[in-house]
Amino acid sequence: MELAGHQVQPLNCKTLCALRDNCLSNAGFTDVFLSVKVKENADSLLLLPALLLELDAVTDGRARLELALRGVFSGNIFDLGAAASAELYEAGGGSFADTRAQLLSRPWAVDHLDAFLGRCEAGPAYAKAVMFVDNAGPDVVLGMLPFARELLKQGTKVILAANSGPSINDITAQELQPVLLQASVGDAVLQGALHTGALSVMASGNLLPVIDLLRVSSELAAACVGVDLVVLEGMGRAIETNLNALFSVDSLKLGMIKHPEVAACLGGRLYDCVIKFDRAQA
Repeated sequence: MELAGHQVQPLNCKTLCALRDNCLSNAGFTDVFLSVKVKENADSLLLLPALLLELDAVTDGRARLELALRGVFSGNIFDLGAAASAELYEAGGGSFADTRAQLLSRPWAVDHLDAFLGRCEAGPAYAKAVMFVDNAGPDVVLGMLPFARELLKQGTKVILAANSGPSINDITAQELQPVLLQASVGDAVLQGALHTGALSVMASGNLLPVIDLLRVSSELAAACVGVDLVVLEGMGRAIETNLNALFSVDSLKLGMIKHPEVAACLGGRLYDCVIKFDRAQA
């Protein structure tokens, strides 16, 4: 099929995203949300220390991990690639704490929360996780970083895999590295993990808001030797392109639904949550 002078084959979510980004690039629009990302990263970093203190005050490990996961959903509402959440952002949105407190009631559209919490509680701790992150700002700073920090506290090594280039308001690996350094200031867990190499940032090789895991960078593929948990976050990566993907290791897909069509497809609600946990496939 030909659209806007480009061959689109096969016609799917990935090829349509690539077409859109190609058209924008050809028209001279590259990192169109750069200023928004910079602002949201800075604002979120100011809120992070208090959030980490709140999490550390929860003494029950299962409850603390659940709170961190709820934070992932709350942060994921910052998505300028979806009309509903973009309009919410333009209207001033809601605070991270308010969004987390007002998450839709369970059961969610896909709700394997108890299964994942049970696996983490039963142990053993995962040896190494690769986490494919999504948006800049509260999504990665207040959502995925605290979740990664909880895994680090369990002894898990964590690779944060971010896009190799800009797309919508997704954070890039180049942008994430200094954000992570700033986030670690004053936090012994993050500082220690960066110092020992237990926490690292890598470019995924991806340039889209969705991802084909067959085409990650060779550097990331090599670094994933020993990974026993794959985490995909965000509507594009976790829901629209990889929800039913199975792996030879455990996998966790996390995201908030911000397209009414996706909600209808999953039998859920707009702003519903998705947490899909699959055990390793032989």
